[in-house]
Amino acid sequence: MPEVTATPAREPDGRTDRIARRTLLGVVGAWTAGGLGVALLGLTGRGATAAAIPVPTHDPRLHAILTGAASPAATGTPRPATGAGHDQVHEAVTKAFPAKTQGQGLQALPSSIVNGARQFDLVCEQIKWEVTPGNVVDAYAYNGQVPGPIMRVTEGERVRVRVTNKLDDSTAVHWHGQRVKNEVDGVPFITQPPIKPGETYTYEFTARPFGSHMYHSHHNATAQVGGGMLGPLLVAPKDPGVDPRYDKDELFIFNDSLGGLTINGKGFPATAPYTAKLGQRIRFRFMNEGQLIHPAHLHGLTLEVFARDGYPLPQPFRCDTLNVAPGERWDAIVVADEPGVWAFHCHILGHAEGSAGMFGMVTALIVSA
Repeated sequence: MPEVTATPAREPDGRTDRIARRTLLGVVGAWTAGGLGVALLGLTGRGATAAAIPVPTHDPRLHAILTGAASPAATGTPRPATGAGHDQVHEAVTKAFPAKTQGQGLQALPSSIVNGARQFDLVCEQIKWEVTPGNVVDAYAYNGQVPGPIMRVTEGERVRVRVTNKLDDSTAVHWHGQRVKNEVDGVPFITQPPIKPGETYTYEFTARPFGSHMYHSHHNATAQVGGGMLGPLLVAPKDPGVDPRYDKDELFIFNDSLGGLTINGKGFPATAPYTAKLGQRIRFRFMNEGQLIHPAHLHGLTLEVFARDGYPLPQPFRCDTLNVAPGERWDAIVVADEPGVWAFHCHILGHAEGSAGMFGMVTALIVSA
């Protein structure tokens, strides 16, 4: 199975060959030594050391961004900065990327075969979650993660999920995109009683269809899903030949409630960059668990879209901006054929950049030799 992570080419003319090889060496070295902030300076030709770049948090506008005081709500924007102040704040925030925060979502969920079924354990709990440096919010989580851990199964496999509720509220789990029997669809008072605090409830179903799917709460869902109770359910096909070839498998999950506007549970500058080596093929699985549409835009490279909601398209198509509506899943291949640090963000600009610089739904794809 291809390598799975949550990561970044060749130039046809001599222009970038003369520049890119030299700068990429600096990018790779800087990335290893001091983070992407240093690497970005290397790409722009500006001097930097291998140490982490200090951030002048005495600037109240910058401090507000990095401590989360200016983190946007779903309809808000960071507090403004103008003129040279804008440049200073914008540069400092960009250099801080990727900023360190506590907590990481999308870890692999362990499983075991019990009585012929692949068995998982999910624990629902309320936690503190750091969205951007210093911006700690109350979250709903599966197994202490936002988004929840990755569940991996194979088409046709019997799946058993034991859900233990440690919340103060009742909950339930819906298997978004799966063709399950009605009694395990996860909708309280329609298919099951709610899972009350302290209870454990077991779901059992056959995994179908294959593709990129999700699991999430379907009880007080605006609060619970918006607050972090969501995760990827990835169903591998029995016949691997139905999927295009890829070298890396990446998740790109939008949410617009928990702590503002996030990709994989974090807001810029704390979002994690994607990385690939020159020539690699990366599979991106886009998912939207928010309440707003988010067009995913990748600079410099091309999305080769081949599946929607887990179903292969009759004809793949190419684009650089892919609209992802709430509940949708899209699968695309990106060929890392151009070196550099490529911005990757929601193209509703109020979700990504304002007068205080970039924030929210922004990350990067780093392509290195």
